[in-house]
Amino acid sequence: MTGERQGAARGEFTGLAAVVTGGASGIGLATAGLLAARGARVACLDLHPEQVPAPLLGLAADVTDDGSVRAAVASAAEALGGIDVLVNNAGIGARGTVESNPDDEWHRVFDVNVVGIARVTRAALPHLRASAHAAIVNTCSIAAWAGLPDRALYSATKGAVQSLTLAMAADHVREGIRVNCVNPGTVDTPWVRRLLAAAEDPEAELAALQARQPTGRLVGAEEVAAAIAYLAGPLAGATTGTVLGVDGGMHGLRLRPGPPPPI
Repeated sequence: MTGERQGAARGEFTGLAAVVTGGASGIGLATAGLLAARGARVACLDLHPEQVPAPLLGLAADVTDDGSVRAAVASAAEALGGIDVLVNNAGIGARGTVESNPDDEWHRVFDVNVVGIARVTRAALPHLRASAHAAIVNTCSIAAWAGLPDRALYSATKGAVQSLTLAMAADHVREGIRVNCVNPGTVDTPWVRRLLAAAEDPEAELAALQARQPTGRLVGAEEVAAAIAYLAGPLAGATTGTVLGVDGGMHGLRLRPGPPPPI
């Protein structure tokens, strides 16, 4: 990349306002920090806004509560002077086969991972429609593409997020609002580290997670953030209805057995 293009990338969000849900940790915090570093004014909507570091704006929001969402989005728009970019990142996990989780857990995980996106998006749409550069990026998962063991409920929600992304892109493209999603593989986040700590053999579980990605390692939260920033940025103005894998090659590559690459 030339110096001129690097400079454009570093400042490509100058003058734009972004809202990131689940922005207090993991992928959300990495994304919010990157957008701010590239010039955006950023608000993080989270259950724990006190954990959001300055200069990011932390706002309390529960994506399962419509009133909470509408109040937080309105506060963000007022504080930032509008909303140009929405990153729907808030989500929760679930383990088990189709028979493992009770009905109330199925409803709860869908309420956060799928209906939560709908709540935040519909609250933000009036502000996005007023933007000359409007973009939505949803955080999905490799689980929308690949059948993973012991992840039936989680996979069902992420399959819904991928389909929802495409439907939203079709609905809003003629309003000048682009909608895309990222499908990360297993990302090194606090949630994954908690799962590893609870495993019978954490080191063996980590090795198994690393091995199923052709790169031989977990995905970094910063790597997912970079993909989100690309999709959200003006340089991706012709990209909508796209699902971008950030999975270490897990979805598309079928390698022969052998040692992982030296990276």
